[in-house]
Amino acid sequence: MATSVLFDAPGPKTVARHRAYTMAAYGGLLLVVAFIAWRLQQTGQFAYDLWEPVLTPSIIEVILVDGLLNTLKMAFSAIILAVVFGLVFGMGKLSDHAWVRWPCWLVVEFFRAVPVLLLMVFIFYQFGGVTNGDRGAYWSVVAALTLYNGSVLAEVFRAGLNAVPSGQAEAAYALGMRKSQVMTIVLLPQAVKIMLPSIISQCVVALKDTSLGYAIAAIGLSTVSRLVYIEYGNQLQVVAVVALLYISVNLVLTGIATWVQKKFVGEKNPIDLTRAGNMDGGQNTGGGI
Repeated sequence: MATSVLFDAPGPKTVARHRAYTMAAYGGLLLVVAFIAWRLQQTGQFAYDLWEPVLTPSIIEVILVDGLLNTLKMAFSAIILAVVFGLVFGMGKLSDHAWVRWPCWLVVEFFRAVPVLLLMVFIFYQFGGVTNGDRGAYWSVVAALTLYNGSVLAEVFRAGLNAVPSGQAEAAYALGMRKSQVMTIVLLPQAVKIMLPSIISQCVVALKDTSLGYAIAAIGLSTVSRLVYIEYGNQLQVVAVVALLYISVNLVLTGIATWVQKKFVGEKNPIDLTRAGNMDGGQNTGGGI
């Protein structure tokens, strides 16, 4: 019988009870979905006239080209810059020099606490976004997402580097390596295995947060969809299509990230933190270097 360090394996009665709970939950979910579908039918939301605009080639082109493509551009730019920002400030928080460590700590904690929407609006109105039109709105969204997600990733990088067993760094110092070499050659490659799931999650968050750009009229899915449903009066239908696009892109992004994890990190199973080092009571010979 399989065992766990946290709890005993469930017996036959417990397994049967859990299956009953699962079936009850599925049944309740189906009832909720059926009720929502019935209400939509009663209010005429399935009428073809309301769905026709989102099936029209010209509208589809606007949603995909002006909406989805610009959203992907904003997300890609923000993710790349956020990773760089997070790596710099995350390693800065681990610096031995207080004049480097404390400013990095202040920047990271400040931008982690500021809501992304307020940050977008502030950058847009204070740094020339209004006068620069669409490009100003685009870079306002990218800058806000970079600062927020980069601050979160800075904590991810810091925690990932600290999670590598201390014996690895000690052995590297014993070989005469400088701290910069220890960070980039020894600790960072091992920490990637620990950090990758959180980095993937933050990339998905950055992609979804591009929808907040509607507040400053940044051309993206949320802004384009708003223009469409205002013109045709089919808010539910347009929002459903846009939600499906967001879900599809996030699934693709997660799939690509998972493939990268398996291909380059070399692990076929979800990241297990205990695999970063041995579990023999903290004894480490430093043989991983």
